[in-house]
Amino acid sequence: MTKKLLLKDVAKLAGVSEMTASRALRGAPDVSEKTKAKIEGIALKHGYVPNRIAGSLSSQSVNLVAVVVPSLSSFVFPEVLSGVSAVLRDSPLKPVVGVSGYDLDEEESVIREMLSWRPSGLIAAGLEHTDATRRMLQQADCPVVEVMDVDGDPVRHCVGISHLQAGRGMAKQILSRGYRKIGFIGTKMPQDFRARKRFHGFTDGLAAQGVTLGDIEHYSGESAIQTGRQLTAQMLARSPEIDCIYYSSDVMSVGGLMHCLAAGLSVPGDIALAGFNNLQILKGLPQLLATTDACRHEIGARAAQIILKSREPGGVEGLVFDRLTPAISLGETL
Repeated sequence: MTKKLLLKDVAKLAGVSEMTASRALRGAPDVSEKTKAKIEGIALKHGYVPNRIAGSLSSQSVNLVAVVVPSLSSFVFPEVLSGVSAVLRDSPLKPVVGVSGYDLDEEESVIREMLSWRPSGLIAAGLEHTDATRRMLQQADCPVVEVMDVDGDPVRHCVGISHLQAGRGMAKQILSRGYRKIGFIGTKMPQDFRARKRFHGFTDGLAAQGVTLGDIEHYSGESAIQTGRQLTAQMLARSPEIDCIYYSSDVMSVGGLMHCLAAGLSVPGDIALAGFNNLQILKGLPQLLATTDACRHEIGARAAQIILKSREPGGVEGLVFDRLTPAISLGETL
């Protein structure tokens, strides 16, 4: 781990007193804009986050665990939060949530603000961050756990699944059941890095057997049942030969199933469907959709366990890299 930068180090690099550096980073009006800009630039460059806890508490942390996720509008990340909350419930620590909206600059702003309150731990979804965010995570004086994904370069601790593996696994299952005219429908493209990795793993898995996608729909908006229904209708209208559709999320595949039922299509007789995440909403459908369990609750729980373990005498030995195995369920639609 790189040496932690202190306020006195920022002041020294800026050629000012520690008090001036502190006042500048707190936005005090008696510090010139030029000096303030210089000090803020140095802090940003080196990943230093000012401490917003005043007085005698300034060297301590609060009993909060910052959890930064891209969205709360789907069913996915609330299940991660439920895993975090379940583990922290009987401890002094409580989760507080920040939402990035799949925007790395917004994530940087959220993480900077959260770290300024000196949380007892930070859990962030994904491995892709701005350079400034990575420096802040490296410098953070609390345990940091990146979750959901293991296909990349973690800053600190990491708990997740391989989305490349998940995509390849579904490609193998679809091909093994004889489908060759395959479509893909994905949302939040290209902002959702994990969905992109599943897509690449899926197309790699198809290519290994000499198969290419028959149709692709990359939708930039959020996952929604209505969107899944509309995009499925559009894809089958322009590519009626498609015999299987793989969706980036279960929410979209539910919409796909709704379209097929309304259109009188047999699933999987006329068209096979598969999604991702194994969401609870699948349990009440007329047919159980094929999907992949992304271990969301367990990922949240294991991340929280790392943070709690870090508070114990001896802490956590080394950096944790915890790779879980996604499980495919064929349901009744493949």
